[in-house]
Amino acid sequence: MSHFGYEGKTLESRANLIHVDLTKMKTKYSPLAVVPVLALAAVLSSPSIAHDLSRPDAHAPAGVMGDHTHNQGEWMMSYSYMTMEMDGNLDGTDDIAVDDILMPMPGTYMVAPTKMTMGMHMLGAMYAPTDRLTLMAMANFIDTDMDHVTAMGGAFSTSTSGLGDISVGGLYRLHYVENSNSHINLGLSLPTGSIDETGVTPASAPNETQLPYPMQLGSGSYALNAGYTYNQFHDSWSWGGQFKGKIQLNDNDRDYKLGARLTASAWAAKPITERLSLSARLEWQDWADIDGADAALNAAMVATADPSLRAGTRIDAGFGVNWITKPSQHTSFRLAAEYLTPVHQDLDGPQLGTDHSLMLKSQFSF
Repeated sequence: MSHFGYEGKTLESRANLIHVDLTKMKTKYSPLAVVPVLALAAVLSSPSIAHDLSRPDAHAPAGVMGDHTHNQGEWMMSYSYMTMEMDGNLDGTDDIAVDDILMPMPGTYMVAPTKMTMGMHMLGAMYAPTDRLTLMAMANFIDTDMDHVTAMGGAFSTSTSGLGDISVGGLYRLHYVENSNSHINLGLSLPTGSIDETGVTPASAPNETQLPYPMQLGSGSYALNAGYTYNQFHDSWSWGGQFKGKIQLNDNDRDYKLGARLTASAWAAKPITERLSLSARLEWQDWADIDGADAALNAAMVATADPSLRAGTRIDAGFGVNWITKPSQHTSFRLAAEYLTPVHQDLDGPQLGTDHSLMLKSQFSF
């Protein structure tokens, strides 16, 4: 029996399976999704210049992955660190107090999360066997901490750390001319991260128990990553946009799969000096509820264990800086940082809302 569950199905029925997954998104066709597209269209009439790889804004802001390709024979190694903090609960777009989550009424849960901090170390490699195709791989190591309060007035924390899911894929150039370029992003996420993380809670003490979905290090499923990226360069500034989707392909060993996720991003950058540029970016994300359920979790105990309370939509505004050393003929070194904060969140709650995230990135090309 196949791991993916698509055998014996026609192409039409396979497409319907993917369509069903996408219809579980928080907003199937949100009008907010066109915001990045409109932002990009507004600047198409500006004059442009040749694409100069030595410019600091030749790469997108730090939080954009798979934003550029390489020429034949080129390598790039990267290290990135991302930290994200979630603080306070939302139900839809409204803040919800802990007292309204916990028992007795109006709350229904014995436990409520109050804060979550995640740190992620990412190691990446890119290599271009041809001018059109750039191969890439990324591994990450995740540290996660979550604070909780109980209906009995207590408090506790859980934490997990370890290897996350590894991603592999490629970027295929559609066009690469003097002032613009575009490419397709296509890849596969491999289920190398653990979905069996346990911890001690007041209800399980002194024994460990299976932790809820946000505390797991991986998805447990193979996932398809696909997208499209466009960049254009002007005399004193540049802009770009990217649209990506991620769809889990199979149920994992604990009988669930994470919801599909869509991301649209638009940015503009301006070189301040020969080596330094500043950027501004908008990012829209929409993700679906979990399909299936982990039988070891009690959805009535805490909302993070409820697979029907994981969907949401968020728009982030980001501000970044890129710096590049003076490149030699064959090598260059880049540093970048980007800070993002939400300007809109709509969550199937109660669910922790995002407070901010910070991405730091270093890249060495040769």
